[in-house]
Amino acid sequence: MKLGALFDAGVGDDARDVEITGLTADSRAVKPGYLFAALAGVAAHGREYVAQAKANGAAAVLSAGDLNGEPGVAHVVAENPRRAFAIAASRFFPRRPGVIAAVTGTNGKSSTVDFLRQIWAHAGKRAASLGTLGAIGPNGVVDLGHTTPDPAAIHATLQTLADEGVTHAAMEASSHGLEQHRVDGVSFDAGAFTNLTQDHLDYHADMGAYRAAKLKLWALVKAGGTAVINADAAECGAFEQAARVRGLEIVLCGWRAPRDGALKIVEMRPRPASQAMVLRWAGREVEVDLPLIGEFQALNATCAAALALSLGEAPEEVWSALAALQPVKGRMEHVGESRSGGHVFVDYAHTPDGLDVLLRAARPHAPGRIIAVFGCGGDRDKDKRPKMGAIAARQADVVIVTDDNPRSEEPAAIRAQILAAAPGALEVGDRARAIREAVAMLKPGDALMIAGKGHETGQIIKGVTHPFSDQDVARAALEQT
Repeated sequence: MKLGALFDAGVGDDARDVEITGLTADSRAVKPGYLFAALAGVAAHGREYVAQAKANGAAAVLSAGDLNGEPGVAHVVAENPRRAFAIAASRFFPRRPGVIAAVTGTNGKSSTVDFLRQIWAHAGKRAASLGTLGAIGPNGVVDLGHTTPDPAAIHATLQTLADEGVTHAAMEASSHGLEQHRVDGVSFDAGAFTNLTQDHLDYHADMGAYRAAKLKLWALVKAGGTAVINADAAECGAFEQAARVRGLEIVLCGWRAPRDGALKIVEMRPRPASQAMVLRWAGREVEVDLPLIGEFQALNATCAAALALSLGEAPEEVWSALAALQPVKGRMEHVGESRSGGHVFVDYAHTPDGLDVLLRAARPHAPGRIIAVFGCGGDRDKDKRPKMGAIAARQADVVIVTDDNPRSEEPAAIRAQILAAAPGALEVGDRARAIREAVAMLKPGDALMIAGKGHETGQIIKGVTHPFSDQDVARAALEQT
C-alpha cells in the first residue's frame, strides 16, 4: 500500500508513493518496506531505534517530530503519532468482522468477552474473542501478548479473523490500550463497562485519570451504538452520563438495573458448582441455571448477555447459551468434584482484592468448608503478602500457604511474610504437594480454591520456568481420591 494512503497528513509529496509492505512499532520486527512507528515509551523513545529500523529495511518512519538527524528514509510527522499509527493500521488491514463489541473495566473483561463469544457461537455465529487469553476463534487460539495489543497486531488479527469467516468479535479494551490509542480505528457496534476499582495507579496519575482512560471507549462506539453498563458498579452514573452525551443507547444490567429497558437480575440461588438465576428482559422473567459460581461471574455473564441481546440475538438463544457456558480458563474454573463430594476451583486471583472477592464469592456455594491454597510471587509488591495472608485467614476455614512464582527470591522468606498474618495456616512449599494435600482434605460440601496462577502453565524459580498447571495437578489428585 502507498504511504500516502495510510495518512491524512504529514506525508511529503515526494514520499506519498513509497510502497509500504507492513508496519510495526518494534524496530526488531521491521522488515524491508515496513513503516516503523517511533513512539514514546515508558522506558525509552522509539526514535532511539530508528537506525536499527533502517538497517532492517524500514521504508518510512512515523514520529512526532525530529529524528535526531537520521536521513535516508521517508518521514511522516504526526501531532499524535500513536493515533496516527492506529489509523494507518486500520487502513493497511481494512477487513474485519461485521459486528465488534468492546468491554472495559478493572475486573471481568476476560470472562465477559469470552462469554459473549460463547453466546454468539451457541447462536450459530462464527465468533471470536480478543484479549488477555489471546484471540480465540473457530480455528483455535492466537497469543496476542497483551490485554490490548498494539494497533498493528489488533487490526492484523481482526483481518485474519474476518478472512476465516468470523462475523462477530468481542474485544477487551484496557485502560492502557485506550489511553495509548491502540484500539483507535476500530468502530465498535457496542461497548460495555464492568466496574472500576483501584488498579494500575503506577501508570495512571490517580483514579480520576484511570476513569478518564476507561471513558474513552464511548468515543469509539458508532453513533447510535449501544453502551452496556453494570448498574451495580459505583461508577455507573459517570459512565451512563458520558454515554448519554455521546448519544448512545444505554442498556443497564445487574441487580440495580431498572425493571424495563434493561437486563435485571431478580434472584440468585447458589448451588455447589452453579447458580440458579432469575433474569428480567423486555417485560418477561426467565430462570437460567448458570454453570458458574460466584456473584461476580454471574455479573460478567449478565453483561455478556446484555451485549448479545442489544446486538440482536434472540432471547431464547441467549438464555440457552447462558445455561451452557464454560468457565474461562483459570477464572473461577471448576476443575472437578472429589468422591467425597467436595469441589475444586482454580482462579487467577493474585492480589488482596482478588483473593478477597474470590473467597467471599465461594462462601454461598460451600455449605462445608472453604480451603484456600495460594502464595505470592517473588520480585513483586511485598506489601500485599501479609494482606493476602490476613484475608485468607479471615475468609477461609483452612489455609495452605505455598509457592507461586518465587522468581529470584527465597521461597521460604515469601511464605514467612504471608504466614505472619495468617495464624493457624499450614505451610507446604511445594505447590503440587500443597494441592494434593488440600484435595485429600475434602469433605462433603467443601470448596477448594486454588488461587494465584489461573491459566498459567509455568512456575518461575531462580530464573527458570518449570512446566506447572494447577488444573493438571488438581485433576490428577482428584483421580486418586
